[in-house]
Amino acid sequence: MKLGVKASAAGYRLQEFAALGSTNDEAMSRVALGDPGRLWIVADEQSRGRGRFGRQWRSPPGNLYASLLLIDPAPPPLSAQLGFVAGVALASALRKMLGGDGKLKLKWPNDALYDGAKLSGLLLEGVCLPSGLFGCVIGFGVNCQSSPDEAPYPTASLRSIGAASADRETLFAALSDFVVDWLEIWARGENFAAIRAVWLDYAGGIGGPVRVSRNGSQRQGIFRGVDAQGRMLLETADGAVEIIEAGDVALG
Repeated sequence: MKLGVKASAAGYRLQEFAALGSTNDEAMSRVALGDPGRLWIVADEQSRGRGRFGRQWRSPPGNLYASLLLIDPAPPPLSAQLGFVAGVALASALRKMLGGDGKLKLKWPNDALYDGAKLSGLLLEGVCLPSGLFGCVIGFGVNCQSSPDEAPYPTASLRSIGAASADRETLFAALSDFVVDWLEIWARGENFAAIRAVWLDYAGGIGGPVRVSRNGSQRQGIFRGVDAQGRMLLETADGAVEIIEAGDVALG
């Protein structure tokens, strides 16, 4: 596994493991140890991989499991925007692997779908440090060689959709470089408008029906895009537009 040329030049580091409980947990442990950040943690497989809302992320060999540790990437109130930055970076890398295939979409806030099937997921975690700085870990899980067949939703892998390459090393090199590019464009949150515009170009389901579940309740309506902070705009049956901060989304 190698970092991309831009990532190496920008001072990013990489540590690889044959197996970990969770790359995010390993990266978070480095925060406590005072790591300066710009550190990628990559594992061949995970025994306790997880996604959003604590869901298990099945992690057999052959897929990409990588977490990026950043220290003080932006003021803490803007840190949630990193999920969109990471989503755009991953979508850019995947589209490169797929030769620009338009079937690749992002589901709010940052899952990558191919023709409606889940190809990857992201997990953003953070902690405020005693120094006053903010430590953030962005976890990437991408189905390269295989995808779970017991999931309650359609799944896909780069291999199953016939990508020119399903090689996780190639994907990681591209991803690490695109992360550098999009973090620079984002400019510590000063230019989220540029990220939002690209995210909307990748977005799936805009103008169509959507269901949002959270804490046992469900809202449904028409997905009308995202606001200036990245929050979902949901048009309800009475024509009102609700702002959704977080939730589990199903398109269609």
